[in-house]
Amino acid sequence: MNFIGNIIWLLIGGILASIVWFVAGLILCVTIIGIPFGIQCFKISIFVLWPFGRDIELGHFGAGGLIFNIIWLIVFGWEFAIAHLVIGAIFCITIVGIPFGLQHFKFAMLGLIPFGAEIH
Repeated sequence: MNFIGNIIWLLIGGILASIVWFVAGLILCVTIIGIPFGIQCFKISIFVLWPFGRDIELGHFGAGGLIFNIIWLIVFGWEFAIAHLVIGAIFCITIVGIPFGLQHFKFAMLGLIPFGAEIH
């Protein structure tokens, strides 16, 4: 089921979402200050390509990760989270779209606090 879900995911927007996260990472990596944030965008971009059967575990960050998560949340995170929440809500309108909406809700959590998040 995960394989089929991932294939359908790629066809209905997974590739586009991954490209958007990747481009955001490239834009953030233009400056030296933005490189840690760009690396997180690349990590999320890879996760967005194949989300079914994988999960995230939040909260494995130290003091540096906490500071970066606060900066991320204030500057970029809330935009990414709201976008994924809206897209997830749209998917959840139909019964068929609920699994895809739930994936977007996972991305919204990851979009809020990416530093220290483990993807398995």
